[in-house]
Amino acid sequence: MTSLSAELTTITGDAFEAEGLSRAFGQVQGSDRSDLAQFQCNGALAAAKAAKTNPRAIAEKIAARLKANLFFSKVEIAGPGFLNLDVTDAMLAARLDVLRADPRQGAPDTGAGRTLVIDFGGPNIAKPMAVHHLRSSIIGDCLQRLYRANGWAVISDVHLGDWGLQIGQLITEIELEGSAPIYFDSNVVGPYPDDAPVTMESLVTLYPRASAACKADPPRLEAARRATVDLQAGRPGYRALWKHFVTVTEAGLTREFASLGVKFDLWKGESGVDGLIAPMIEDLKARGLAETSEGALVVSVARDDDKKPMPPLILLKSEGGVLYGTTDLATIIERVRDHDPALILYVVDHRQHSHFEQVFRAAHLAGFAGNAVLEHVGYGTMNGPDGKPFKTRAGGAMKLYDLIEMGKAEAEKRLAEQGIGAGYTADERAEIARKVGIATIKFADLSNHRTTDYIFDLERFSKFEGKTGPYLQYAAVRIQSILRKAGACAAVPSFLTSPEERVLALRVLALGDIMAAAEDKRAPNMLCEYAFELAQDFSRFYAAHHILSETDANLRAARLSLCAQVLGVLTKVLDLLGIEVPERM
Repeated sequence: MTSLSAELTTITGDAFEAEGLSRAFGQVQGSDRSDLAQFQCNGALAAAKAAKTNPRAIAEKIAARLKANLFFSKVEIAGPGFLNLDVTDAMLAARLDVLRADPRQGAPDTGAGRTLVIDFGGPNIAKPMAVHHLRSSIIGDCLQRLYRANGWAVISDVHLGDWGLQIGQLITEIELEGSAPIYFDSNVVGPYPDDAPVTMESLVTLYPRASAACKADPPRLEAARRATVDLQAGRPGYRALWKHFVTVTEAGLTREFASLGVKFDLWKGESGVDGLIAPMIEDLKARGLAETSEGALVVSVARDDDKKPMPPLILLKSEGGVLYGTTDLATIIERVRDHDPALILYVVDHRQHSHFEQVFRAAHLAGFAGNAVLEHVGYGTMNGPDGKPFKTRAGGAMKLYDLIEMGKAEAEKRLAEQGIGAGYTADERAEIARKVGIATIKFADLSNHRTTDYIFDLERFSKFEGKTGPYLQYAAVRIQSILRKAGACAAVPSFLTSPEERVLALRVLALGDIMAAAEDKRAPNMLCEYAFELAQDFSRFYAAHHILSETDANLRAARLSLCAQVLGVLTKVLDLLGIEVPERM
């Protein structure tokens, strides 16, 4: 359905056009001063500048036309020519009834006929997920949920790091310890054992040991590099061992992502485009786009207007190994070929921005991107109370699984403090604690603008008061409780009788605009802010009015209907954030 602000923009645009001015000046938005008006239009100032006339004179002409429209209960001119607008309660009520019948609850259709590929998560094979994977996972998941809700065809890809130097380091470490000699015998080309010679637990020990050894010993590092090149060239034993690494790691990753409620359409890795790399390189060479520099094969991506040096994108190292940039470039070819996306988003730490700038420039230079817009959606770091990246008390990298367990434990503590669930079964209390713990972690992260660093304070973010996930869950549970107690209630047309109802109706009707803006800015924090404001508006409405005790049957039914609409919108936004609402608390 068309949003209320869009409908008002059409009406106001008609008024400007009737005065011989561009209808683009009729843009209407929610008022910056809700105490003065519900909506505002600032177009008279821009129109006056274009027409070289007085803005207030234009505003008076537009206001005169708008006052003739029964849509408005107030049309006022403020300052040099700002238009302050209120709509009638009858119009708000009618819009609520239209929204109630809309299965999409006012979500915009910004993505109709368009496909998005979104790359997020990005864990590496042979490593457990750590806290630093959290932001990519939940920001990316929120965006894929939002774009789907807005009508896009969405394809999400975890894009595993499964083809780089860390694999060569592991291969050589296993060879040195002599635990699986069959994979290193050049006379054996298969078949290889079905059972993996490693477990996730052993990989957790092997990789740090291998990495440290390579840092300390240049010949050891060179051996790992050669093993990486041999793996990528197809050495049978190395490929078989690598497949075991992937299988073992994916089992753990599936558990971690499932605990966050995160799902992907594609579980591909860098290795998936191995077959595209050789022809891509030959194509770039043939067209003169790839050249040799200091023994490496590179694509120059510098531009004359660069304000600082832009290094070339390295395709092949001197020993023939490929890098992340090589596989990322080939992945663009694959994604454009297979999905024809209008947009490809990469939800990756903002410190990787230069890397993506190189890759995107090379893709556009070579014509690999097709019609797709390529965009890096960067984000800041999650920090501990000391302002440094979040770690364990011992100073090491915290596993994501351990953070989730901390969130659940803190939720159990908060529920006990509030006396919530005292009479429930142990299983139900545990399930509520799980949902509250995940909500604590997700809202703490998503409520901050993604580009900022933030301090993760588990104690503060787990409270049932203030701008937190548990507060929003509790608000939704309270409305569920009201509706359960009310039982079946005959539907009646909406009508509004108070300022609190009016504010709540305007907030509910703004959902489509918020979803469109959050998509445009790739900003989950806008959804968080909207959900919090909606919950606060409902709290004021609930405090000011009788609902279950209302004796007027029609008024009681109308207020219960408004409660149901608020619940529907609030749970929709929480779902976009990946937050589940318990049945009761």
